Order: sequence, then structure tokens, then C-alpha cells
Amino acid sequence: MPSPGTNGKSPLFYRLVLPLLVPALILVVWQVLSDKGFFRTSILPSPLVIAQTLQSLLASGELLGHLRTSLVRVFEGFAVGAILGTVLGTLMGLSRFWDRALSLVTGLLRPIPTIAWIPVLILWMGIDEGSKVTVIAVGSFWPVFMNVLQGVKGTDPKYLEVARVLEKNRWVVLSQVILPSALPSLFTGLRVGLGIAWASVVGAELIAASSGIGYMIMYAREVSQPDVMLVGVVTIGLTGLLMDFLVVQLEKRLFRWNQAAGEGSK
Repeated sequence: MPSPGTNGKSPLFYRLVLPLLVPALILVVWQVLSDKGFFRTSILPSPLVIAQTLQSLLASGELLGHLRTSLVRVFEGFAVGAILGTVLGTLMGLSRFWDRALSLVTGLLRPIPTIAWIPVLILWMGIDEGSKVTVIAVGSFWPVFMNVLQGVKGTDPKYLEVARVLEKNRWVVLSQVILPSALPSLFTGLRVGLGIAWASVVGAELIAASSGIGYMIMYAREVSQPDVMLVGVVTIGLTGLLMDFLVVQLEKRLFRWNQAAGEGSK
């Protein structure tokens, strides 16, 4: 139900200003308490100090260099994990045989935390890019796989019955009935998987890396630079927020296009 006085639409205040109020209030209180000496600067620098450090790291190119390295790893690993998750989820959702055959394996592997694979993969693959990309692929695989599996299994039986009555072949049923029905679940999996992929790369870089946002945070801790550490933490949050926003916008555009195409075919 829309809020009173909004005429069914969210005004600028609710869409933009209101979400920024709480962060702004936190920063103001944080800065005031820092100025009054409530926080030790060697442990928790003030927002102004962090902003100055951020500006310095951007000007030197150091932050963007580490961020670029992490993003490349994330997109490589996420692409592998998302593709495998989509394929396997679709296969098990369509086939009772494969669902039964692989249910025990997936049930055993799924509860294992992504971070638990890091030392194992480093042992198997070393500390090169392969181990980090594989960690990200593992982390992003499961949410995509589970959501696609449930989306395919949740296809409305009425649509499948209509397709059978019209004697549509399997490819038409898959491409025009099952996959479009599973799209919302797929995008939910992609959003969750991308977030886990971003968290996974930072975890891998904290343990074994010579570049990347995680490495920058770990190195700053070793040389006692809390302002650089917090710049890295903020960068992780903002980048994750931006990636989620882009996936949501892609989802909206795709669904709008599908809806327009469906209306045009009537």
C-alpha cells in the first residue's frame, strides 16, 4: 500500500534522502566523538581522516589498482560459478534421474563454508590466480544452483500442460516455458552469488595474495594503518552495493522487455 500523499509513487525523499539520513547521522556523531577524544585515532580514525586517506589513495592510483585486480578475479570466478550453477540446476530440475543421482553429493558439499576451501585449494593449486578464482566460483555456484533448481521445479504445471497439448518439442518447452518461469529465481541467485563472490575474493586475498583489496587491508593491519584498513572496508561495501544495483537494474530491464514482448505478441 502506498504511503499517504505519495499518489502511489515514492517521492524523492523516500527514494534518495531517507536512506542517506541514517549514514549521515552516524558519520556526524562519529566525527564529533572523535574530535572530543572518545576514540583513539590509532584504532578508529575520524571520518575526515578516512576521507583524506581515500582521496590520497585515489590520487596515487593504489586503491584503483587493488580494486581492479579484485574485480577481475570476481568476474572470472563468478562467471564460472554462475554458468555451472545454472546448467546443473536446470539439469537436476528437469531430470528426476539426475536429481536423485546428484542429490547426495550436492547435499554433502553445500553446507561447507566457502572459506573452508581456501587452504585446501591453496594446497592443491598454490597461491596463484587459479586458487582464488576457484574459491569465488565455489562461493557463487551454490546460490545460483539452488535458486535455478527451485525455479525450474516450480514451473507452473498448467504451462507445461498447455505446451504438451500444443505438441511443442522439448527445446521450445525449455526455452519458452521453463527458463522464463525460472528467471526471477535465477536473478535472485545471481544477486546472492555475486555478493558471496565479492566476499570470497576478499577472504582469499586476506590469506594469500600480493594485490587486491583484501591484501591492502591485511597489509595495512600489519603496518598499523587503520585509516587505510577502513578505506578498504568502505570500498568493499560500496563496490558490493554498486554491483547489486547493476544486477537489479538489469533484471528490471529484462523483465520489462519480456513483458513488452509478451504484450506485443497478443
